[in-house]
Amino acid sequence: MAAAEAALRDGSGGSEAAGPAMKPWRGARRAALGLALLLLLAPPARAVEPISLGLAIAGAAASALTGIISYPRLYCYFRECCLQRHEQRVAAALQESLDRRLFGQHLVSKVVVRAVRGFLSNAQAKKPLALSLHGWTGTGKNFVSKIIAESIYKRGLKSNYVHQFVATLHFPHAHSINLYKDQLQSWIRGNVSICPRSIFIFDEMDKMHAGLIDAIKPFLDYYELLDGVSYRQAIFIFLSNAGAEKITEVALDFWRNGKEREDIQLTDMQNALSVSVFNNRNSGFWHSTLIDRNLIDYFVPFLPLEYKHVKMCVRVEIESRGYAVDEDILTRVADEMTYFPREERIYSDKGCKTVDAKLDYYYDL
Repeated sequence: MAAAEAALRDGSGGSEAAGPAMKPWRGARRAALGLALLLLLAPPARAVEPISLGLAIAGAAASALTGIISYPRLYCYFRECCLQRHEQRVAAALQESLDRRLFGQHLVSKVVVRAVRGFLSNAQAKKPLALSLHGWTGTGKNFVSKIIAESIYKRGLKSNYVHQFVATLHFPHAHSINLYKDQLQSWIRGNVSICPRSIFIFDEMDKMHAGLIDAIKPFLDYYELLDGVSYRQAIFIFLSNAGAEKITEVALDFWRNGKEREDIQLTDMQNALSVSVFNNRNSGFWHSTLIDRNLIDYFVPFLPLEYKHVKMCVRVEIESRGYAVDEDILTRVADEMTYFPREERIYSDKGCKTVDAKLDYYYDL
């Protein structure tokens, strides 16, 4: 009793070292301790009137809830918050996931981690981060965008702050392009107003109607504010098959000259890739102001996957299903994939995309 009364008097449980962040808790604890003393000091023969007790409990609960809401880190423990992870934790999680789950893409791992880490740690960013991921189907573009989202938000693609658009699903009709532009601008504006660190992923850019993506040009530009909203903390990710031919051309040239694919540098293809995408009528970026105004920060090339990379994908998929790896099945699945060019048969034409379906044939699910 004496300890409780002493704690109630100084409001801190005897500690004078509590900082400003603990003040909300003091109010909540005073209310709770006050209720405890009320119950302890009441005459034993008299019952506490139910309505009064209910009001006292409700008041204490409301005060405690106010303390929790006023303490952001605890509040975000119970509910998702906008960018609740520190940039160093994001970079570490991103690097670990890419090292463990992405195969044959040394350029992707290097560029994406540096770009995301640098952007998140820059409190004075002049524009949003814009990444454009290019390569053949099954090389890992969707996978990497998923990993980026998971590194920043625990719920990943299911987060309230991650927004994914698929060209053929969300923008199917060419005659509705002006409507789509208005809807897209409203959606981005509304969500960045709620969470400045929103992530927007645009899939199938090679199937998007030319000119549509230019509707978001103002949000990617170097404006401090647009109608009172800053977009400088947002992240935009574009996924496309456009430019895959140019990427393969560079990779094949290295292979035919006896060079390792790991020797390929971003400078070997980034400029050629951006020009190829800009001039490709089927890229969605055809003559786009986003490229013309240099608003895409990084064109990230996904190299075509070789036989050894396909085997890595098969191994990880088998392990993820909880099975012991059967080397015979692993080899058979990799052998069933088709490879190009026809003579050399170096690269999988579907990457690792059909590995999951092929494994279903060998395992009872």
